[in-house]
Amino acid sequence: MRSILIISGYNTVDSSSITDSEIALPTHLLEECGYIVIHPLTTHQAQKEIIDADMILYILSLDKVNHWTSILTPLKRIPTLWWCNETTSQQSREFCENDPSLDGILTANMNDFELHWALHFAAKQCFERQQWLTERKSLEVKIEERKWIDKAKDILCKMYNISEAEAYDLLRKQAMNDRKRMVDVASSIVKAYQLLLK
Repeated sequence: MRSILIISGYNTVDSSSITDSEIALPTHLLEECGYIVIHPLTTHQAQKEIIDADMILYILSLDKVNHWTSILTPLKRIPTLWWCNETTSQQSREFCENDPSLDGILTANMNDFELHWALHFAAKQCFERQQWLTERKSLEVKIEERKWIDKAKDILCKMYNISEAEAYDLLRKQAMNDRKRMVDVASSIVKAYQLLLK
């Protein structure tokens, strides 16, 4: 991870809250450690620059972090860190329960080794979060498919006066014959049944 995109108050309409020195310090620290720092001045520039970035560092209050995450995350999922200093921490007091999607925190007191480890663990945290989100999405799809199959089984049980196991076998055989997934056959049965009831 070598390239870090810095999003600060200067990327927003309200640039008065973050000073030049508060942006210069993390920029200097990161450059001293060998990182390439990208500091776009507009939202449009940030959207272009994120393609080449390996991480994002927010020098903002937490309420603005969520706003920026909604803009940048759909373009590229990369580790996101928050620069916690006196200004950003004071501005964030009431938003600390907002659960921002952050993978780590950097502070001015960190030495080179601490900075490298913070970035390393942030990357690991981001990877694990992405894996968890993928697994969650997969489980949600399976639950939704299970609902369709259960509804179709209920319909078949009522229509043919058969057991759930027999209804399941009937669904499975139909899916094999049609060379379709069981959930597709099940949803077709449920939709057709609902149309007949209207």
